[in-house]
Amino acid sequence: MKLNKFIKLRVFFIAAFLFMAAVTGSAFAQGALEETTPGDQVATDTSQQINSSTGSIGDTPVEIIESAEDDESTVEAVVEVKDNSELYKSVSYYLLLFFLLCVFLAIIGKVLKVYELTSEIHGKTKKLNWDKIQGVLFAITLVLGLYGTYWSYKVWGNMASGESASEHGLVLDSMMMTTIIITTIVFVITQILLFGFAYKYSSNEKRKAYFYPHNNTIERLWTIIPAIALTVLVLYGFFTWRAITNPADEEIKRAVNIEITGEQFKWNVRYAGENNQFGERNYKLTSPTNALGINFKDPKSWDDKLGGEIVLPVNKPVRFTIRSKDILHSFYLPDFRAQINAVPGMPTYFQMVPRLTTEQMREKTNNAAFNYTLLCAKICGAGHYNMQYTVRVVSEKEYAEWLAKQPLFFTDDVKKEWKIAGNNEAAENNKLALNK
Repeated sequence: MKLNKFIKLRVFFIAAFLFMAAVTGSAFAQGALEETTPGDQVATDTSQQINSSTGSIGDTPVEIIESAEDDESTVEAVVEVKDNSELYKSVSYYLLLFFLLCVFLAIIGKVLKVYELTSEIHGKTKKLNWDKIQGVLFAITLVLGLYGTYWSYKVWGNMASGESASEHGLVLDSMMMTTIIITTIVFVITQILLFGFAYKYSSNEKRKAYFYPHNNTIERLWTIIPAIALTVLVLYGFFTWRAITNPADEEIKRAVNIEITGEQFKWNVRYAGENNQFGERNYKLTSPTNALGINFKDPKSWDDKLGGEIVLPVNKPVRFTIRSKDILHSFYLPDFRAQINAVPGMPTYFQMVPRLTTEQMREKTNNAAFNYTLLCAKICGAGHYNMQYTVRVVSEKEYAEWLAKQPLFFTDDVKKEWKIAGNNEAAENNKLALNK
């Protein structure tokens, strides 16, 4: 019997060791696959520069000309491979440390078991009081857990609670903070009661447990109070979200209209022209020179402009129309507290008012390189990480100057294509008339 237990113990440790080795190996492999080099960043920047200069109107070949900026340092950055071996070593180190800790605890347990068996052989009836030991462990866990909560709030809380760059974001932050305060108070109280009772009332042969089967007053309290608290939070969130997603008609009319279309793996940006209205779209009209399928027979589309980046005027409402060409994407502006899905075949909308320019945010964060960024919050494929788009918030004057320089979607090539299509259609109609 003892031999079987020994064999089982050895099998367990061998299996645990093999598991840790497999996890460590996969961490190395994953790191090698996902390693990002400066060359990747250069390629990403080049892609965005192409979009900025030529737009995202199709898969038309683009000639990339070497510029003065492509100096030796840029070439070296492309060739250089970032060394992450220290990171992988640290990962494997902590995994092995965890494994050794488990082995140590298992050895301690076996030693204590041997101690008890030896005591029994020598006629000593007194054993270790495991109930008391577990009560002490519960008390230690309570202290460590509460400290861990405090540490996570202090260290990670600041990273997740940066100042919102939009007006509605301030309301969302207030709602989030209210929820965190309430839940933290409840968490601390319940954990102290839970672990405190486990420590204070650990099993004792000299004490008999009090039989307390039911109390209607307590039942009502812990049912009604949480119900009221949750109802208040839910209604607070509902009316807040409704106010954000259902702006007044006057606000919609005076908002700057911007259309964002996601596809694997980039964003296409279209600005409404002077009429502040978009031309119609139809996926059947998609072509190499009309990747968005814009209907250029609609006069409202003639002044739509292509945005190489997203530029927003400060303190002015902006209304985004979000679309997708292929699969589900997610329009996500973390600094503006804005996120909504981009659904194929169904436009979604999000309206907000930027309150801090890029320069103001750089001063507040003390980071001269800070930029707002549009991200995709859905894992949409292998190039998901590349769906990043620079967002700038500027004054209304700077915005007007920038918008005036942006190219139109209705280019000369598009005009020629649609003129040819119109002539072909007219010729076809003439043939049908002659046949009649």
